[in-house]
Parts: sequence; structure tokens; C-alpha cells
Amino acid sequence: MKGKLFYIVVLLLQAPFLWAQEDVQLSTELDTTNIRIGEQLQFTITIEVDSAAQVFFPEGQTFAPLETVEAYKTDTTKKEDRLLLLKKYALTQFDSGTYLLPTQRIEVDGRGFFTDSVLIKVGDVVVDTTKQKMYDIKPLIEVDRNYARIGKFILFALLALLLIGGLIYWFYFRKKPLTQEEEEAQLPPYDRALLELKRLENSRYLIQDEFKKYYTELTQIVRAYLEEDVQVAALESTTTQLIQKMELLKDSGRLNINENTLEQFEKILHTADLVKFAKSKPSTSLAEEDRKAVELIVIKTKEGIPEPTEEELRETEAFLEEQMRLKKRKKIRWVIAAAVTVLLATGITLVASYGPKNVWDAVAGHPGKVLLEGEWVTSDYGFPPITLETPNVLVRYEPELPDTLKDSLLSIQAFEYRSDETLFYVAAHSINLTNQAEPMFKESVDQALKMFEDEGARNIITKQEEFTSANGIRGARMYGSGMFQIPDSNKTVKGKYSIMLFGGPGFQQIVVLSWLDNDTYTSEVADKIMRSIVIKTET
Repeated sequence: MKGKLFYIVVLLLQAPFLWAQEDVQLSTELDTTNIRIGEQLQFTITIEVDSAAQVFFPEGQTFAPLETVEAYKTDTTKKEDRLLLLKKYALTQFDSGTYLLPTQRIEVDGRGFFTDSVLIKVGDVVVDTTKQKMYDIKPLIEVDRNYARIGKFILFALLALLLIGGLIYWFYFRKKPLTQEEEEAQLPPYDRALLELKRLENSRYLIQDEFKKYYTELTQIVRAYLEEDVQVAALESTTTQLIQKMELLKDSGRLNINENTLEQFEKILHTADLVKFAKSKPSTSLAEEDRKAVELIVIKTKEGIPEPTEEELRETEAFLEEQMRLKKRKKIRWVIAAAVTVLLATGITLVASYGPKNVWDAVAGHPGKVLLEGEWVTSDYGFPPITLETPNVLVRYEPELPDTLKDSLLSIQAFEYRSDETLFYVAAHSINLTNQAEPMFKESVDQALKMFEDEGARNIITKQEEFTSANGIRGARMYGSGMFQIPDSNKTVKGKYSIMLFGGPGFQQIVVLSWLDNDTYTSEVADKIMRSIVIKTET
């Protein structure tokens, strides 16, 4: 049994499985069936179909108990009226043992095609403690705080401030439509008293024999009028006290009213007292006559009030204006205090959380911060394509090349983006060479450095190291620093640059970056772009 299993594994590694059903040809391939814990194996599905067919490959964790690390993009090659689709998966497992790679279903125009299941052996990583030294656990390492949320925090604070301002305007400054009660309350005391007496006339108190409510409201109307218009304490006075106060006003000349009117008023008040406190019940006609008499008393009292002098009018008007100003100032102070409180609380919280520099950069709109935290774009450039994620789309341009290089180039496709505000620069070059020549890395680096020098860069320092793209393609990286010239100025600032080079027989791909040395934001932008580089050597 073990011999048969070994034979199957050997066949699996040496030649892919192949099925054929009508016009569909399916094959699979594994690069290995033995891995160590955490290592990855490549599982490849190749299918040839008609060019009009719809093909759906497995998605998600369909390879359990193996874990899907990455499902690469489908490579498509067209052969006349046929399509050859190649789908790769990176799989792994973090526990030792033998695992079954399950059958996978590939759907072509609604029909299912299945791969064979395969046993995968995951071995332990042997550690020889006699040769491999044991070390203590490494201490915690401080990392830079992520400031990506500070802009959103400030935006939310501003929105909260606007909301508070809107609420204050809505409830304090907006001219709200008045209700009928509010409109009546703003009427002069004389007009309001006549309106309330008219409403009392149309009430149903007398029809329902509610004389107590009728006389209570009748005396309340006239007492309120006297208190507001005649300036006499009428609401809290007894009948006798009120009549005495009105006689004093009459004798002092502050109220021109005859004695008969006062006597009639006193009689009505006594009747009201009997109804309210002694449960007296006058006739309906007498109650109606008393209301008409009170209306006449209000009219005569209004006519008996002396006209105010010009000085009194000015004092009254000035007093009202001063009251309005004080009221308005109080509202403005309240609004300012609320706004300052919100701003201070927001500012203190932001500074405590992110530091003053980052808060200021977010408020002032630091151009490097805008680049880093804006919406990035992922796109392919040139052929063979270079995939980059950048703050803005790179724009095609025609580079200036020396004559010594032109004869070696079959074609060059160049794209760039430049930000003069931050002195940030990124470019991508995809080059096809004549006669399947080897890549010209040195010439390309010299050309990039010459471009920096032509733009005013000085004292350029160069270093070299190996570089691997995001999809595992190895290349070289030339990097360093120098003094870069500020556009439209003779001043120079310290900057950094990085040149990533990839290639093979007949082609070459280059990514060039430069940024300010002391700008943490553009440094993060450059790092993020370098981590996103995906190199393809074919379509």
C-alpha cells in the first residue's frame, strides 16, 4: 500500500493530472507534497476552454484542512479561439501531520469539473539545542503611533461643533413662528384685556351655571390689566385694598377716573367675592351686565391714564433697548463659551492622543499627510507590466535618453507623478530591449542619477542591496541620500531616493522614488509604494 502511495506521489510531481471532456481540458500540479510547518506549497490549476466559456475557480478556504495563504490572479493566454487559464494558490499548514488536499470543483458554463485529492505531509522543524543557542524572549519594541485616524477625529469634532451651533441657532436665534397664545401675550395690556373679555363673553360658563369660574376669570382679567397698565399691585390685593390704591392714584393725578366708575368697580368686585367664597349665585343677566361694566371700566381706565412725557418715553425706550442688548450679549457669550469649550476639549484630547505636531499637520493640511491618507490607486504600467499602488495615477511621459542607449532599446514606456509641494517623485519604466539583450542596470541607475543632478541635486550618496517585490520577484535596489534643490529656488534640502531594478533577457523594469529626508509622511508614502510593487515578466 505504501509503495502504491509513493508511486502516486511521484506521478503527481513529475506530470500534471489531465482530464478531457468534450472541449474542456483540466490539469493540476503541486510543486511538492512535503513541507515543514509554516512553509508554503504551490497548487496550480490549468484549464483550457473555449474563448466564450465562463470559468469559476475555487474561492475562500476551500482547501481545508490546509489554509489558503493567497489566491493569485488568473493568468490568461489566448490561443486562436481557445483560452488557457492558469490559477495558482499558495497553501500552508501550521500543525505537523498528514493532511488530505480535498477535491476542488471548477465550474465551466455551469458544469462541474473536479481535481483529485492528494495527501500532503507536514513535518516538524527539528531544533538541535546543542548547536542552536537558546535566547531569552525579546523585550517589547515601541512602534510609531498610527496617525491615520487623526483627520477623521478632527472632522468628527468639527461636525459636532457645527451640530451644536445649528442647535443653538435653531433654539435661540431663529425667528420661530409664534403660537396664538404667544401672539396674544405680545399684545399691549389694553388690547389683550379686551380680547380676553370678548372670549369670556363667548364662553359656556353661564350656560353651564359655572358662575365661580366666570367671575374668577372676569376679575383676573381686570386685575391683570390694572397691574400692567396702571402700575398698581392688583393681583395680590383684596377688594378694599385695590379700591383704596386706585383712589390714591386718582387723588395724586396719576389716574383720571370718576367716582361713579370706582363705585361700580367696587360693587362688581364684591359680587365676585360672594360668588367665589359664599357660593352666591347671581342671575345670568346680572353676570352679563357685570362683564360689560368691566369692559367699560377698562376703557375708562385706559383713557384716564395720563400720556407719558417725552423724557419718560425716552427713558422707557432706552431701558427696553438696553434690555434687548443685554439679552443678545448673553446669548452671544453663551454661544462663544460653548464653542470655545468644544474646541478646547477637542484640542486637548487630540494633542494628548497624537501630539501637537500631528494635530497641527492635520489642521493645516500638511501636503505629505494628504498624500499618505488620501485615496490611493492601484494600476499596471507598461509592458511587461509593473503594478504599483500610489497616491495618484502616474502620467505617461517621454524620457530624454542619450543616443548610446537608444540603439539598445526596442521600446520604453515611462510614467511619473511629481508633487512640488512635498518634493516627492515616483516613476515607473518598462523597457523592451533589442535582440533579447541582458538588462542594463548600471546604465539605468546612471541615467536616474543624472536626472537628479540635472534637477539640481548634489552630494548624492549611493548604496546597493537586494530587493524582492511583493510577488516574490528578486531584483536590485540602489538607494541613498543627497541634497535636492527646491523648485524655482536656489535652496537645497536633504532628501532620499530609491531605485528598484528588475529584468531578464530582452526586458527591464525600473521604479524610481525620491522624497524629503525629514518628512515622515512622504517617507511612509515611499515605503508603502515599495511594499506594493508587483513585477510581471509576461502578460
